[in-house]
Amino acid sequence: MTSFSESAATALQLITAMDAGLLAIVGRSLAVSASACAMACALGLVLGAWLGVARFAGRGAVLTLLNTFLAVPSVVVGLVIYLLLSRTGPLGYLGWLFSFKAMVLAQAVLVLPIVTALTCQAVEDAQSLHGEQLQSLGARPLTRSLLLAWDERYALLTVLIASFGRAVSEVGAVMIVGGNIDGFTRVMTTAIALETSKGDLPLALGLGLILLGVVLLLNGVVALLRRWRERLESDAGSHAPGTAPVAARAADALTPGACA
Repeated sequence: MTSFSESAATALQLITAMDAGLLAIVGRSLAVSASACAMACALGLVLGAWLGVARFAGRGAVLTLLNTFLAVPSVVVGLVIYLLLSRTGPLGYLGWLFSFKAMVLAQAVLVLPIVTALTCQAVEDAQSLHGEQLQSLGARPLTRSLLLAWDERYALLTVLIASFGRAVSEVGAVMIVGGNIDGFTRVMTTAIALETSKGDLPLALGLGLILLGVVLLLNGVVALLRRWRERLESDAGSHAPGTAPVAARAADALTPGACA
């Protein structure tokens, strides 16, 4: 049986030699996760920003349901997507099951609640600080949500990076809807599970090291963004962080009579 040290050495050789099979799996995994995050963030940022500002009957129930979706197991999401895309399902006519598109859809559904909930919290905190100021200028909820989201753009960048990290490390849903087909739907996490079960530890370990490297890089980017934002806020001078810029943008963006 191959020892851990021998497996690690072989894994490093595969990485440094830029093994074609390894690179194909890594590239496919990053493409799936990036596409899923783009879809989820396009909807989640807008929806979360609006939820952070809007006040309506049943908002508490909506937020409770949203927070519940944060804890839904990935295999459950994969099962639901599988049933929807199966031949007897309502979306079976698309023919997406066991394809790249199915994996993107599954990861997007997993990431969407995360993006929405974190965006909602960030915008709601900003709303409590200077939302009344925007409202006094005549900004409607949708306009306020967009202005506050823009003011919190550095925090939301962290949300985007965190969502990508969640997507790229997912295994259950993509294995169910993608089928882990070699050369077509095999990504890093599913390949690690398969190669480990087959006893091919060097390839599994090599993929694991790359996955850890991706996560480490994401954490580094988050830390740099946080320091950059703190530096920008410290250079703001006498103005409270975000308050004056929001008011100035609102005064420029809102024309007389544009809001009821």
